[in-house]
Amino acid sequence: MEVILLERVAKLGQMGEVVRVKDGFARNFLLPRGKALRATKDNREKFEGMKADLEARNLEAKGEATKVAEKIDGKNVIVLRQASETGQLFGSVSVRDIIAAFAAEGVNINRSQVLLDAPIKVIGQHKVSVAVHPEVEVTVSVTVARSADEADRINRGEDVNSRKEDQDATAEALAAAGEFFDPEAAEEEPAAGAQ
Repeated sequence: MEVILLERVAKLGQMGEVVRVKDGFARNFLLPRGKALRATKDNREKFEGMKADLEARNLEAKGEATKVAEKIDGKNVIVLRQASETGQLFGSVSVRDIIAAFAAEGVNINRSQVLLDAPIKVIGQHKVSVAVHPEVEVTVSVTVARSADEADRINRGEDVNSRKEDQDATAEALAAAGEFFDPEAAEEEPAAGAQ
């Protein structure tokens, strides 16, 4: 089906372009949300009459989106979750959790604006894209931690996923290996065996 885009649609085209899309995509997404019109002769004439108004509205919306983008660009929000010792979450952090974290900081964004491919399932700092307008996209940081103290440590760059016991066991293994392969001890043994 051919449609006329009424706004910029990612990976599809700019406002005013006539593009061919699958029928289901047009009927279920583009047309109901007011992002496109069917490319009929009447709608093409209608679009020409609406073009100046659409461009003015787009500029106004883009200006507002730019203000919001400046407010959240590079911002770091913290989401607290329970997790195992290895850093694997008992559950996950989804778009809804990210929106709630921003709402707690006084920034309102929509679900459709957060571009998260898959839920976050491990502790750490994650980069997430937010498209506040089809032409304005920013990157924010989401820190997932078990506690506020751990979130501060993650933000400082510490690795909190390795356990203290693992670090102690590694240190003991290195010390034992050093004793086993000690070159001075290897020299003394043949001398004692020769007598």
